[in-house]
Parts: sequence; structure tokens; C-alpha cells
Amino acid sequence: MQVGEVRVAEDADFKRLNTLCDEKDGWKQEYNKNNTCVWTKNNDVSDCKIIKVRTLFTDVKAEVLYDVLHDPHYRKTWDMSMLEGYEICALNPNNDIGYYAMKCPSPLKNRDFVTQRSWLDLGSEFYILNHSVNHASVPARKGFIRGVSHVTGFLIRKQDTFTCQLNYVSHSDPKGKLPVWAVNKATQILAPKVINRIYKACKNYEAWKSMNNPRMKPWLYPEQMSLPRLDMTQIKPASEFTSTESIDESSIQEDEINEDDV
Repeated sequence: MQVGEVRVAEDADFKRLNTLCDEKDGWKQEYNKNNTCVWTKNNDVSDCKIIKVRTLFTDVKAEVLYDVLHDPHYRKTWDMSMLEGYEICALNPNNDIGYYAMKCPSPLKNRDFVTQRSWLDLGSEFYILNHSVNHASVPARKGFIRGVSHVTGFLIRKQDTFTCQLNYVSHSDPKGKLPVWAVNKATQILAPKVINRIYKACKNYEAWKSMNNPRMKPWLYPEQMSLPRLDMTQIKPASEFTSTESIDESSIQEDEINEDDV
């Protein structure tokens, strides 16, 4: 799907994520440690490289990982970058539109995204992907730079009962002129750190969920979904993505960053 396009995801959209996860041509390895690899790739769509992460969890159920990545209430407990996140509306039981605001290390400005999310459970493979859309209920906010996700997704592959492979691909444009060191930090430090946070979240999820509405999983049980249906009159052209904030941050030096925010 293209940025701004709103429709129910098709097999070809999930296949595209599968291909990005498996292809090797053009990818440069940036990190390889503790079962986690990070690659980057140039592209013709934007100056921002595509980032790909692959890791193996040897003591995590694929189904638990899928729940962790979906559960919006649990995410507030482990996603240290999230300032705000909520669903806006649903296209159908496997496609919704939501808002996500993320904290960036000071003095970089915070970013936010409005995306259509789509998911698919094939039993041995689980897909979650998103791309940016423009919904009238969430215009650009003061204090945030509105980023664009060309395609971002997770592909979980079940190896056996307690082993799964997690693939993550992100082709996002945070907008603004970021310094080169910030991109390097994202691949060398931030991506592995996020994988570690997801792993820890998986280990704690079943105990947490047992105490927090344990049967509520609308991503598995469509009859539980209570979001309002999509009103297409609220969808605006992608060309109207705007931000009122100053977006030239290229002069910020690495030693100005608060490491506690990373």
C-alpha cells in the first residue's frame, strides 16, 4: 500500500513484507550480536534508509509475542518511547487506523504518526504492518513533527512451541534534517535496545495479562472490537501531511543528547 492509501490489506501487501524480510540484495549489515542482526538498505522513495532487524527468541511463544505487539494497554508498560497511542477507527476486524506519538532524545523534537495497521494470523506466521494515512481527527500537533511510515512491519515465524523468529522492517521518514550520527545510533544502539525491551515484555506478559482483562484480545477475537467504523470523508490526501514545527535539526551534536532518553 502507498502512503495515504486506505483499504483492506491484501495478500500482496503481506507478501511484500515477507519479501523485505527475506531478501538479501542491497542490504548492508550494521549489527550482529546475541542472535540479533540489523541491516540497512538505500531506496528510491526517500533519503531515509530501510532498517531491517532479525532476532531469535528461544524461550518465547510466537503467540505471546504476537499478543505483546498488539496489546495497547500492555504497551504502555514497556514501550518507553511512547508518549501517547490509541486506535481511531476500524476498516474491518483486521485493519484499523491509529495514532502514535513517540519521545525522541532531547533536544530532538518528538515525532508522531497516523497509520493504518493491518494484521494476519496464519498459525505458523504472524504479520503486523502499517503505513501512514491522513485522518482529519488528528491534524499536526504543536510540539511534534509528523513522521511518515512508508511501510513498517513485524513478521513472527514460529519455530517450535517455545522458539520464534522476529523480523522487523521499518521504512519511515521522521521528517526534518536529522544529523548522520542520529541515524547511526538508531541502527547500532536503538534497534537492539528495542528488541531487548520486547523480549522482556514477552517474559512478563502472561502474568500481567492474567490480572488485566485476560480474555480481552480483539486482535484474535473480532467480536470484541468496539472501534467506530471508518468514515472515508475523514481521510485526507497524503499531500496534506504538514507540520508547523521547525524541522532542521542537522546541527545538533551527539554530545547534546540526553542518553537517558535513548
